[in-house]
Amino acid sequence: MKKLLLLFMACATVYSVNAQVQTPQPSPAAKLEQKVGLTDVTLEYSRPSVKGRTIFGDLVPFNKMWRTGANKNTIITFSTDAMVGEYKLKAGSYAIFTEPGESLWKVYFYADTDNWGVPKKWDESKVVAVTSVKAYKVPFNVETFTLDINSITNGGATLELIWEKMYIGVPFTVGTDDAVLSSINDVLGGSPKASDYYAAASYYLEEGKSPKQAMEWIDKAVEMTKEKPLFYYYRKQALIHNKAGDSKGAIAAARKSLELAEIAGNDNYVKMNQESLADWLGE
Repeated sequence: MKKLLLLFMACATVYSVNAQVQTPQPSPAAKLEQKVGLTDVTLEYSRPSVKGRTIFGDLVPFNKMWRTGANKNTIITFSTDAMVGEYKLKAGSYAIFTEPGESLWKVYFYADTDNWGVPKKWDESKVVAVTSVKAYKVPFNVETFTLDINSITNGGATLELIWEKMYIGVPFTVGTDDAVLSSINDVLGGSPKASDYYAAASYYLEEGKSPKQAMEWIDKAVEMTKEKPLFYYYRKQALIHNKAGDSKGAIAAARKSLELAEIAGNDNYVKMNQESLADWLGE
């Protein structure tokens, strides 16, 4: 019993020595994951707050390199190759550094991500991309430093920075089109399912590619599902036929989609088809 008591006291002493006070970080870490086309884009950064201070032109001087956040340098990761302006960034991780200005910012993508803030020795050979973007004043105060990815399309997006009353946006593109076209060729050249034809036709419609080819694929998808017709397949068929200039085919497909949507109780598709028919029929 005495040995057990001594052991308990020893463990309690070790715990009290090793215990540390837990407090919130002044610039908490954040991680954003966003799919852009077929590319996974990840942002890892720390988020300082204004806290009554003047940020740009004071705490963060103009025309001087900034870590773009707090603590360890901000990192962006692309799962595929990407383009910033005329610069190609291979799949991988990059630190983001900036030179803020009153009306224009320089944004650097830096190959070395293992820095606490700006590197003590800046190495131009590690700058894989640099671009200048316009800075905009916003009519409200953003208390906490924020990075985001917006204006997302199949082929790209905009990396956005907003803090205090300042906003910048850095457009980038990804190679979605080449990857999708390669996938379409591979899959449709084998034993494609109706869903494969539907996906290929939908992509061509969204990207403004050959309406004739899209029409051929969506017609195959609809034909392959005739035993169990799908209202959204007919809806896509209506849109593609209309895009291709086949108003008769578009109207017939929209009517079929409307009928199936009413049976399925899908009010959104009912409304969309009713509106399209009214437009195409001039009602």
